[in-house]
Amino acid sequence: MSCCGILKYIEEHPKLTPRLRGITYKQFQELSREASIVHLQKEAEADLLKPTNNVKGAGRKITLPVQEQILLTLVYLYQYPSFLYLGVQFGVCESTANTIFRYWLPILTELLRASIL
Repeated sequence: MSCCGILKYIEEHPKLTPRLRGITYKQFQELSREASIVHLQKEAEADLLKPTNNVKGAGRKITLPVQEQILLTLVYLYQYPSFLYLGVQFGVCESTANTIFRYWLPILTELLRASIL
């Protein structure tokens, strides 16, 4: 479950999800499924390149579950908090929150209609 409780809360109160994240719980589930597929494809492509420790993107892996990474990005897009605040909320450091957001934004932009973003 979620380290910050947001994911658990919206799972327990799906009708409140639009007020918290700007999309319905069903939309969030569908978006998570689709984004996870894109993420797995990107990971497979990255595995083919086998970066070394000195190559950009070859650092420590992010341990936050994919669904929470997507949620972090949606929280930022809906509320525009600081990355420090997001990091505290999701149990990651400020730079990791920023990295997660920059990774998922192009994926979500592709998957979501402009009106939702």
